[in-house]
Amino acid sequence: MMRAIKVENAGAWPREDAAGRVTLPYHDRHRRRMRLVADDGTDFLLDLERVALLRDGDGLAIEDGSWIEVAASPEDVVDVHGANHRATARLAWHLGNRHLPVQIMEDGGIRFRYDHVIEEMVQGLGGETARKMAPFTPEGGAYEGHGHHHHAHTHTHEHDHD
Repeated sequence: MMRAIKVENAGAWPREDAAGRVTLPYHDRHRRRMRLVADDGTDFLLDLERVALLRDGDGLAIEDGSWIEVAASPEDVVDVHGANHRATARLAWHLGNRHLPVQIMEDGGIRFRYDHVIEEMVQGLGGETARKMAPFTPEGGAYEGHGHHHHAHTHTHEHDHD
């Protein structure tokens, strides 16, 4: 079985050399080791040294020197916009306070995986929502940086979550 042993960020690998593509939802794009099936049906093993968040357009280096492109599959998501920047920031605070993974959109909106309770909460706070099928790549943690580097840290709370 082929083994993918390294991840390169979109734009940092020879995309023209891609031998295939693997299309994955978010929950399958944050892994270290997993059997995957490329879009053409080819089985391969993701076998990285450490957990990596695979983003749309990233390249997986295969042991034989070939590459497989990562594609983010469409998922059931909600895009949120506030009436202005302040309102959108307030919505982001409420979503973050619930420890929800969110994606910050190019247009300044916020995307989260569909949850009718959260969508209703956002609407109740004045947010304009649009449910759709679209790729979902939430922000990495504060200790992950912007690439595929991960650092260990502890995270404790001195309060309860209801």
